Amino acid sequence: MSYRFLDHATDAIIEVTAKDLKEAFSVTADAVINLTLDQDKVEEKDQKEFSANGKDLRYLLFSWLEEITFVLITQGFAIKRVEFDIEKKEGYKIIAKAYGEPLDLHKHNFKVEIKAPTFYEMKIKQDEGVFMKFLLDL
Repeated sequence: MSYRFLDHATDAIIEVTAKDLKEAFSVTADAVINLTLDQDKVEEKDQKEFSANGKDLRYLLFSWLEEITFVLITQGFAIKRVEFDIEKKEGYKIIAKAYGEPLDLHKHNFKVEIKAPTFYEMKIKQDEGVFMKFLLDL
């Protein structure tokens, strides 16, 4: 499991590889968090619950990226780790709990504000593992 940032002039393009879907969404969360702040400087003092929904995996990924960004930026909550489950019924749903503390720009070395995820260049492939690629508007 891993992620890497690809070169882009104004936005962030991230590629994720993982053994399964749950690991891919976990790695995606870590990539977004570490793009925004230094995750290793965050302490688990509090928690926030949130969810993401999608009619398919692309919409689920988009919603997941939106929710992680919402918790980080709008709610000002620095995330150390996220626990979640993925449900598949009529579409997909993630029920999640983020552990962390109130965002401190200096302590957590705030790096960049994410405006929004996009569907532009979004890819999800499931073969002998999972590959995801997505772009975040900064």
